[in-house]
Amino acid sequence: MTPLDRLESRSIHVLREAYANFRNLGILWSIGKDSTVLLWLARKAFFGHVPIPLVHIDTGYKIPEMIEYRDRIAREQKLTMIVGQNEAALSAKTTFPDGTLDRIQCCRLLKTQALRETLEGTGPRYSLDHESGKYERDPSQAPYTAMVLGIRGDEEGTRSKERVFSPRDKKSNWDVADQPPEIWNQYKTDFAPGTHVRIHPILDWTETNIWEYIDRENIPTVSLYYNQGDGTRYRSLGCAPCTLPVKSAATTPSEIVEELRSGQFAHIAERTGRAQDQEDGGGLETLRKEGYM
Repeated sequence: MTPLDRLESRSIHVLREAYANFRNLGILWSIGKDSTVLLWLARKAFFGHVPIPLVHIDTGYKIPEMIEYRDRIAREQKLTMIVGQNEAALSAKTTFPDGTLDRIQCCRLLKTQALRETLEGTGPRYSLDHESGKYERDPSQAPYTAMVLGIRGDEEGTRSKERVFSPRDKKSNWDVADQPPEIWNQYKTDFAPGTHVRIHPILDWTETNIWEYIDRENIPTVSLYYNQGDGTRYRSLGCAPCTLPVKSAATTPSEIVEELRSGQFAHIAERTGRAQDQEDGGGLETLRKEGYM
């Protein structure tokens, strides 16, 4: 068994444990490479079918190609696709970059608050109608008691502090110091009533592992990850005003792997193109403690 096979096997085990132990389970799909690998693993875990609804938080500022990709994959794979959004914050027109809020305040409203309200069922949810191809108001407001996320421990500092099965309070607030031990791949899945659990099947994967797996499995990903002829591509995807491309000639997953192993990105942090990560004052860790993914 190769190292990649072992990672795949462990992730599939975590997905099956999550499905067996939690009611009202969802998969948070950011449309990025990591959560798209997670979606692929879910298809493998459940023999080609994904029995768990996917949830996407639409900030209203995503790069258009991301939304096109989301809807195309959802239609092709007949996924249960739920979209949440902080409509009130967008209507107020105070969000970055057009309004008075800075990047962290904007993230707090359009990502953290939107995610929390979508999971609680207090905010609007829209589900994809596969017959009409349109999003309709979802009648279910039942809270999600657990959420599967495609985060990796090597992506940035706060994520390295996570557990595979990570408890939050009912408002999704995260106490970094209060987490269960996870030794020898033994996971705690029994939590007190009212606990919201975040589940991280690919926590031990690296960025290189992700691209090796995408290459091996021929997983379709957003075209923004590849050089389209102008000598740039995106290494990490987020909102258009806060995400910058990097200089790169890579047009295939194997070329990206080479860049990560020994090339120009071998010693450069993945999220250097995400402007909100560069804000002073530990902004991202604060957001994550409040419920941000």
